[in-house]
Amino acid sequence: MAARPELARKVLLYWMDGMIAFIAVAFIAMLFSLAAIGTLSEERALLVAVLLLTQFALFPFILRAAYDDKPRPTVLLVVSGLAMLASITLIPPGLGTSTWEIVAGLWLAGLAINVPWRVSVAFGVALAAITIPLAVYVSEMSLFVALVGESVTLVITPLAMWLWVWLWRTIKEAHESQEAKSRLAVAEERLRFARDLHDLLGHSLSVISIKSELAAKLSAKNTGRAAGEMSQVRELAGVALAEVQAAVEGYRSLDLSLELATVRATLEAAGARCTVKAHIDDLTPAARTLLAWAVREGATNILKHSTATRCAITIDRGVLEMRNNGVKGPRRTTGSGLRGLSERLTAAGGTFSASASVTDSDSDSGSGEFLLRAAVPA
Repeated sequence: MAARPELARKVLLYWMDGMIAFIAVAFIAMLFSLAAIGTLSEERALLVAVLLLTQFALFPFILRAAYDDKPRPTVLLVVSGLAMLASITLIPPGLGTSTWEIVAGLWLAGLAINVPWRVSVAFGVALAAITIPLAVYVSEMSLFVALVGESVTLVITPLAMWLWVWLWRTIKEAHESQEAKSRLAVAEERLRFARDLHDLLGHSLSVISIKSELAAKLSAKNTGRAAGEMSQVRELAGVALAEVQAAVEGYRSLDLSLELATVRATLEAAGARCTVKAHIDDLTPAARTLLAWAVREGATNILKHSTATRCAITIDRGVLEMRNNGVKGPRRTTGSGLRGLSERLTAAGGTFSASASVTDSDSDSGSGEFLLRAAVPA
């Protein structure tokens, strides 16, 4: 699910790791090819190979420090930089000037994603001052060609790496924004319910308190009036109780159509393609409310316990089925949410079941399926 930050992070990092590994293998192969034909001594080839492998091996750690917002990897950058400087002075002409550009540009890219841009520019200018004269001297190319080639590489490589990290951080911030919006919606709903209870009970309880106090004072002087006050207290308490029950019932009732639309939008925002086929016109209000709770809890279960990329929701003749993929293994216990949903449906005369279908191969690949089934009385 590309919308999930952790998967996006793995894709971006592993892609870059693969590119670095490919470049490393290509360079080492060329070094030893030159040594095999006698163009380069074996000792020099081995030394350059060690220096290049040191730089390439440190780069994934430097990259991950930027992705995970860890402290600046100063030591790694210094060691990698020293290996880079040593290698570009020892790289033989047979590897081509592009090798110097790639090696220097790669180190500068690791620096650019971990330090302010002004520092990167300063080091980029310093590297250009080293690699351009080296390219002119060793390869006997014109100053203009060396200047353009080295400068372009030293600009494009760090910029591309910075854009790579910016893409990851944008994905992460977007995901965190969605989570923040969800938490805010829950907090706003709690505040609304708290305000409703305060408005409903505040006045009634204040009056009950005053009348109870008055009845206590009158009990020794005027028992008839005290009895009247307590009768009013009983009536006020009954009214307050009825208002609270109505408020709670309204709070607990859900609209099935709205819940289906919300769940579909939520799952698709999380990267799971969701299809809904619902025939609900013949359902009673109570049945709709029960199925709305089942749909909500089923969606929560998908988001919390799977890496689903698809989900199918069907409702027909009072029977709900929610099927999703992305299950890595059978769950050993039923969560409190599903257990509470089962109790709610059973108490209303319905049925509930939830099970995962996972084979041994699915357990590792995460391609197993989960089926939630809830039936309400006709």
